[in-house]
Amino acid sequence: MAREILESEVYKEMELIENPSVVYPDYYLKPFHAYEKGNLSWEAAAEVEAATMSMMSRAMPSAASLEEATRVIRGNWLQTIEDHHTKNSGGLVIADILDVGCSVGLSTRYLADKFPLANVVGLDLSPYFLAVGQYKEKKRPLREKPIKWMHANGEATDLPSASFDIVSSSFVMHECPETAINGLLKEAYRVLRPGGTVALTDNSPKSKILQNLPPVLFTLMKSTEPHLDEYYLLDMEKTMVEIGFINVRSVLTDPRHRTVTASVPKL
Repeated sequence: MAREILESEVYKEMELIENPSVVYPDYYLKPFHAYEKGNLSWEAAAEVEAATMSMMSRAMPSAASLEEATRVIRGNWLQTIEDHHTKNSGGLVIADILDVGCSVGLSTRYLADKFPLANVVGLDLSPYFLAVGQYKEKKRPLREKPIKWMHANGEATDLPSASFDIVSSSFVMHECPETAINGLLKEAYRVLRPGGTVALTDNSPKSKILQNLPPVLFTLMKSTEPHLDEYYLLDMEKTMVEIGFINVRSVLTDPRHRTVTASVPKL
């Protein structure tokens, strides 16, 4: 899978997608996930899909196959978003979706498939990841509403205020320092329309699988996830309320992950 990407014409997509004005935060320039250049490398971009598949299998050890694990994990996440929005948005139509930290676009494509009438934007700090996402999307049948890819910092997107109905972020927050998490949440609040929904899917501090990891494995995981302690110590729900979100709810959407949803107050 990685070789197929690295030997393809994915490099041409970089020229189309990279925003030279992006300023990378200091934390993003450090080694990460055992990659010397972190997410700013072709190697990381080529291997992320395989890493995601491995994570899906570990999250659902009882699943009969990777396909079943993926179907359950992604399906529960998407259903949680839809249920929250239906209940709390006051009838706000899902017309515009922003996927923050979209990586190579796996979550972005699931959102686009689930809500085919919505305009979907995949945003990430890594132009390498976005290039892979755009390259793979071009290999698929053309959508009625094509996905747009955006190279930007999720803490300061320069997108118009109140321009999205859903802001989603999948498996991103545990990779960020607390200051960045606050910045991402504040920016999500700004770009959401009144009644809009934010949805954060990530490791659950209450997961029995994570709590029962052998110390050596947890230490190994922390060695490639430098901000993991900050994530687990942060009261995400309280932080969201302090920013202004309402209807904050956390659901264990699979044995390893939670989806935290919240709303921007209606006018």
